[in-house]
Amino acid sequence: MSAAVEKNGAQSNNAEDISSNSSARLSKDVEGLRARKKVDASVLPLLFLGLLVFQLDRMNLASALTGGFAKDIHVNQNTINLGNQLMFLGIVVLEIPSNLVLQRIGPRKWISAQVFIFGLVATLQVFVVNRTGFLVSRAFLGLCEAGYIPGAIYTLSTWYTRRELAKRVALFFFGMFGGNAISPLLASGILKLDGQHGLNGWQWLFLIEGVFTMCVAIILLFLLPGSPDSPRPLLSPGIIRFSPSNQEALQKRLEGDDEERKHGAQGMHIPLSLVWKTVKHYRRWPHFVSTFAVFSTWSPLTTYTPTIIMALGFNRIQANALASVGAFFALAIVFLFGYMSDRTNKRGLTVITAHACYLIVLVITKSTHPHVGKWSRWGLWTTINAFAIGYHPVHNSWVQLNCKEPGERSISIAMWVMSAISGLMAGTQYFRADDLPFYNKGLRTMIVMVSVGMFFAIVQETIYLVYNRRATKKYRRGHGEEQWLYTP
Repeated sequence: MSAAVEKNGAQSNNAEDISSNSSARLSKDVEGLRARKKVDASVLPLLFLGLLVFQLDRMNLASALTGGFAKDIHVNQNTINLGNQLMFLGIVVLEIPSNLVLQRIGPRKWISAQVFIFGLVATLQVFVVNRTGFLVSRAFLGLCEAGYIPGAIYTLSTWYTRRELAKRVALFFFGMFGGNAISPLLASGILKLDGQHGLNGWQWLFLIEGVFTMCVAIILLFLLPGSPDSPRPLLSPGIIRFSPSNQEALQKRLEGDDEERKHGAQGMHIPLSLVWKTVKHYRRWPHFVSTFAVFSTWSPLTTYTPTIIMALGFNRIQANALASVGAFFALAIVFLFGYMSDRTNKRGLTVITAHACYLIVLVITKSTHPHVGKWSRWGLWTTINAFAIGYHPVHNSWVQLNCKEPGERSISIAMWVMSAISGLMAGTQYFRADDLPFYNKGLRTMIVMVSVGMFFAIVQETIYLVYNRRATKKYRRGHGEEQWLYTP
């Protein structure tokens, strides 16, 4: 009887232990979710806001062109294309160095300072009066914007688990695509100030949006948290504050997701040997080629869509307002593919599907554009703009998920953004003055480039699947340790 009592007591203690452990795990999960909500309400929207003004400051040139900017400073379309090329070149040149600086001093200082500086350069475009001034201002704008996108994405990756990241990156890119959407909408109002206080409409555009950017930089300086290991903003306690228990819960979640993730974005040293190792990782190069090819087609759209719509017979104000419609639809499409990617965990297949949708729209537009009326043409160009970037955030997440450690992820993000910006630089020449007003040759070039990009995305998917199959077979046969697998 005594033995039975002892046995029952032991079983009772075990049950209590299990119950206690379950309660502890539940408590940690609740605390982790509470901390993540604070990240969603602070880090994500602030980086989003920085990207929105980033895009406004380089996108507003498209609306300035409808306000007579090129005529007033005596430049032609070739010069406009060259200026954009110099801007994108500046971004490419300083992309990796900028990310290395971020690792050294952290996002609180670096991102805030960077937004203020490119806002200042954007504002100074008010004083452009000739070709030289235009080219210099665009080059400096690119140099100052370099590194913001990969730096911000890397910062997000230090706050979220891998499964959470794709959707947040998609939301972050809403800043870029949202800026693309509201820029012509804002311009349709700002350009009405033409002639006020002796300034042209395009000067008011550069002035108002540039000053707004510098105000955003000050907000970031006061409110942007640093990283899970140092969450307090630089110059204030912050509106949304992370308690020690929040901080511990975030660190536990991230370490549980990836044992390599023991550091945030604060003060992490990346040796040059790791940079070189990441650069020469050949299995990831199809990512970069695909991104270069497909994203290059977005460049002419962001510069000339308002002008194309004016050529359909709309006035300046109408054209800028109508140009925003496709960009607003793009927000929904970006989120749709981001949701599909997270839901299915089929990253490569989602990217390829988004490419295919974009390619179909381009082919239909090229075939039917000359044979339809004014509003149908506007609908076709709107649809192109809507599908032009649906794959982009998902592709970024796909790259990140296939990096083993934070330093490698940081450099890979920079390389991916460099490939995207290089594509934009090449794409500035797709729409030429001898192809006006509806750029039929440009559309053909876009079809070719999207086809090339989709092909390399398929190649990338194949590389990952083949590698995983071989690694799994080798392990099952007892040859070596279990190997790290890619996410196809």
